[in-house]
Amino acid sequence: MKLAKVIGNVVATVKTHSHQGEKLMVVEPIDDQGKRIGDSFIAVDGAQAGVGDIVLIIEEGGSARTIMGNPEGAVDAIIVGIVDYLE
Repeated sequence: MKLAKVIGNVVATVKTHSHQGEKLMVVEPIDDQGKRIGDSFIAVDGAQAGVGDIVLIIEEGGSARTIMGNPEGAVDAIIVGIVDYLE
């Protein structure tokens, strides 16, 4: 799992079949101090996150598809939790 901060959402009028009904968020990886440590990427929102939230990301396709309940889904990153605070 990785820590990330939600920095935006994705609006698309046309999505691949496996993304229909899914909320897509733009996230950037952070360290345990909240500092950016990598390039931003898109993740499916499995935790009802919002912009500004610190989240836990699973960035492994098989696990992400299992959580989505779609073994044929085109996904490699999913938000699985919202972090209350970093200590």
